[in-house]
Amino acid sequence: MDLTDGIEVLATAVATADAVVPVGARTHWEVGNPPGAALEIRAPAGIAAYEPDDLTVTVGAGTSFADLDAALAESGQECPLDPRDRTATVGGVVASGLSGIRRLRHGPLRDQVLEVRYVDGDGRLVKGGGPTVKNVTGYDLPRLFVGSLGTLGVLVQLTLRCRPRPEATRWLRSDTPVDRYRAAAALSDGTRTWIRLEGTAADVDAQSDGLTEADAPALPEGAHRGRISIAPGRLPALGADLDRVAGVRWLAEVGVGTVHVAGDHASMLDEARRAAHGHGGWLLREAGGNGIDGFGRPMPNDELMRRVKGAFDPAGKFSPGRLPL
Repeated sequence: MDLTDGIEVLATAVATADAVVPVGARTHWEVGNPPGAALEIRAPAGIAAYEPDDLTVTVGAGTSFADLDAALAESGQECPLDPRDRTATVGGVVASGLSGIRRLRHGPLRDQVLEVRYVDGDGRLVKGGGPTVKNVTGYDLPRLFVGSLGTLGVLVQLTLRCRPRPEATRWLRSDTPVDRYRAAAALSDGTRTWIRLEGTAADVDAQSDGLTEADAPALPEGAHRGRISIAPGRLPALGADLDRVAGVRWLAEVGVGTVHVAGDHASMLDEARRAAHGHGGWLLREAGGNGIDGFGRPMPNDELMRRVKGAFDPAGKFSPGRLPL
């Protein structure tokens, strides 16, 4: 079954169902509240169009990141979605809204999405955006669907921005300020900083002088995981507070303001959330507990989310209960 046929079958199923929940590879399934009883819908997979000269690719939302990356590599290109798990589907990565660790160089996840096609509650196929890098026509639906967790419609097809794949990539460790380097990523645990350099081999070699070769740092793991968003300038103060929370492990994306935190008990993540709030930040729960916050706190954009949900899904058909509305 090709992409067009798959979308038509999906649209019919959505139109006749009382409630549906889009499902990808479940690699980010714990982000958000557990959905209520609903028909599970999986988007079709496959590459619909790839224009290397235009640096764009159009794929079914059910396409795995690994398959997309392999196809782009044949032309020396990539799309820096950078999910934790390469089996994640493209639609799932976009719906979960979690930017990869190379955001410092390539920008947030929403900047990689040029066009979305989704099925609404009546089974209609709706398009937002356009398959060009400089498209500025109409409402910015692609960015709205980033992080929507399947609550506004079923993503079935996306057009993504491609970039040249770097000739050389190297991870190094540094004790000096990261702004000396044209880093693709810079991660710090408060005492060490890991830098990912990308580019031509000569350029990477030149910047590597005086730095220590290192393996890529692992994001903190634990039964309870979260991601803090905070102003980049507040990272040192937040890191000092997190160090005072026994059992919490953390790794910050320098220059971005994202801090990955993990702990073995819910109370540890609760303390990390309090520290984040104390510095004007917010913690998004990724694993463990129940829900995006999991601590009984209202979402900071709760009212706006309700209005958007009411406009796009007035019948409440999509992913019931996924967001705390």
